[in-house]
Amino acid sequence: MATFIDIDKWQEIAATIKQNKLRTFLTGFSVAWGIFMLIVLLGSGKGLENGVSNQFAGDAVNSIWFYAGETSVAYKGLKSGRTVKFNNEDYEVVRDEFPEATDVSSRANINNVREIVYKNNYANFNVQATLQGMQKAESIKMLEGRFINKIDEHEQRKIAIIGKPVKDELFKNENPIGKFISLGGFSFMVVGVFLDSGGPGDNNRLYIPTTTAQLVFFGNRNFGCIAVSTNGNDEETSKKLATKIKKRLAQRHDFSADDPRAIFVNNNLENFRRIMSVITGIRLFIWIIGFGTIIAGIVGVSNIMMIVVKERTKEIGIRKSLGATAFSIVSLVLQESILITSISGYIGLLLGLLTLNTAKKYLPQNDFFSNPDVDLRIAITATLLLILAGALAGLIPAIRAASIRPVEALKEE
Repeated sequence: MATFIDIDKWQEIAATIKQNKLRTFLTGFSVAWGIFMLIVLLGSGKGLENGVSNQFAGDAVNSIWFYAGETSVAYKGLKSGRTVKFNNEDYEVVRDEFPEATDVSSRANINNVREIVYKNNYANFNVQATLQGMQKAESIKMLEGRFINKIDEHEQRKIAIIGKPVKDELFKNENPIGKFISLGGFSFMVVGVFLDSGGPGDNNRLYIPTTTAQLVFFGNRNFGCIAVSTNGNDEETSKKLATKIKKRLAQRHDFSADDPRAIFVNNNLENFRRIMSVITGIRLFIWIIGFGTIIAGIVGVSNIMMIVVKERTKEIGIRKSLGATAFSIVSLVLQESILITSISGYIGLLLGLLTLNTAKKYLPQNDFFSNPDVDLRIAITATLLLILAGALAGLIPAIRAASIRPVEALKEE
């Protein structure tokens, strides 16, 4: 009795494939190429998504940054080209008048201090003045000790929080907490070591309180940036808050709230949503292209099977005249279709995964493309669906073969 695992059938299928090597290769290649392209495209889409996520990893997604600039339009009799400088009163206004703005902080670079000294060790790192709210805005993780607190700000303490690279270069294996370093000739006590997920540039720095920097290094109460966080991840609420804060700062510094250069606003949540919507569109496009390629391969399988049936019409007629059942004819054609599709799909799957692993290993990591990968479950599911589609692709030719009357088949040239 003929079954799906009939050895004679498989031997016959193997002989047919051997006789038509080029045709079988081209059919299998179209299927393998479809799966390969789908896997590579999905992995590339994931790499783009990872790159975007890495860009925002250094800062809280729900943070808003205000950078002081220069006026570009005249306002209330005042000329354009005036430099805007934030001060402590601006910080207090934002902190006190906008309860929806949490973890308000300031930030300023201390450009005249680069060399950090500990005993006989010297290093050059970026020194920044900030307040306690910066820990959340920058998504800073404390590895040792603590971050800046209100007492440090109020008492203008000479304390420093250092990045891990700073610790490694200055202190080696020594515990830095409680030790004193020299910044611009002034002694600062290290109270914490941090790690910023934003990357090497965000870790190659030290933080000291803004109030201390104003006393020791600036000689004024100015700074260049205000950062705030929001309680939620609602983009519309975040945009409204940014607009309100900018208008309030415009009132304080006498410039038009519509001036695009007086204050630059970087709304991380708005940027993140915008870019992720683009990534979503890219991923949808990738799926469409990938499935289109697979469908083209399936159509190729179906066409080849129809050609096979046409070429073997006389042979099928002889089989039926000798008592072959319709099921045996259908299963013969289906098994050949499934065999070609399964092997080709598996090869395409392996080559796609191998290409992604090679890319992860050898491609340099950057801010736009990182760790291309694909969910193995999706890859296997796509391959199984391809095999099912291959069976369906061979079904129509198989039914046609089963419907051939022996007398008509024997007349076929």
